[in-house]
Amino acid sequence: MGLGIGIVGLPNVGKSTLFNAITRAGALAANFPFATIDKNVGVVALPDERLEALSKVFTKGERVPPIIPTSVEFVDIAGLVKGASSGEGLGNQFLSNIREVDAIAHVVRCFEDPNIVHVAGRVDPLDDIDTINTELILADMGVLEKRMERLKKTAKASKEDAETLELMTEVYAVLSEGKSARLGSYSAPIPKDFGLLTIKPMIYVTNVADSDLAEDNDMVRQVRQFASSEGAETVKISAQIEGELAEMPEEDAKAFLEELGIEESGLSKLIRVGYKTLGLITFITSGEKEVRAWTIRAGTKAPGAAREIHTDLEKGFIRAEVIEWNKMVEAGSWVNAKSKGWVRTEGKEYVVHDGDVILILSGI
Repeated sequence: MGLGIGIVGLPNVGKSTLFNAITRAGALAANFPFATIDKNVGVVALPDERLEALSKVFTKGERVPPIIPTSVEFVDIAGLVKGASSGEGLGNQFLSNIREVDAIAHVVRCFEDPNIVHVAGRVDPLDDIDTINTELILADMGVLEKRMERLKKTAKASKEDAETLELMTEVYAVLSEGKSARLGSYSAPIPKDFGLLTIKPMIYVTNVADSDLAEDNDMVRQVRQFASSEGAETVKISAQIEGELAEMPEEDAKAFLEELGIEESGLSKLIRVGYKTLGLITFITSGEKEVRAWTIRAGTKAPGAAREIHTDLEKGFIRAEVIEWNKMVEAGSWVNAKSKGWVRTEGKEYVVHDGDVILILSGI
């Protein structure tokens, strides 16, 4: 299972600078609107210190098992502008790109800099948020209007169409109030095939000057308060600092963060919050051949985890041997872990937990 996060925002808020930093993909970053015309995609390894610790457990002499982390796909989507829902500023293309991701990271400018032009001529994070959210809401309303018009012609003869029309009408009413679809209460879950943008989880990313990383400025506090009212998460970053960190060796980057009084990079925070927002967890397979992380949804049972490794493992699933990753590190090997009674045998109903080290036993 992959995780796709779309980075959106108004032009010149720091989206492409952030994208360049976290993917080192070299997306064009320039001080004018629409520097990003086509979407840029970068795959980033999920930082996970557990894998390094487990790799040491299974190292034999000079033979170190390779580490294969799970990954996150970041999509840098060109800057939206007012009127995007009706095609302004290549809006149709941008909105289409957003439909392909799992979650949206809305980058909001929370710094003053006369050398970086703001598309609205002033820095107002709440106004920026309203502009983007309004365009997403209007785009969703347009999609529903077309489908509802068709369903009205068939609803009388089809119970299924009538139920779909009723649900769409409920959603449309919420959107008409200027609210995102994810904030409403409905008679049934909204199907994915509705194709709505505002049903996707939103993460607000406040882009600040490095001097505001340790303490929130007033603009960041405003965004946090707004995000909290929606039940959304906020991540504070400095795109400029992330760019500097991306060029440093790991140890130097850690020292630099400590100097700034920061515990983790913006990338790590954004990925961690993305996982939390989407309800994702990681389980691990480990041995002398490799140490590998796998992404699944929280609540997935053992056969479902086996499917992530290979579909045949799910079909022939017999049982799973499970141990917490830290217990495996403490034991030093599967043999020692089993002798201590730390390895559990679990069946088809076992719900996998984050950080589980799992060995799947299959009949195929």
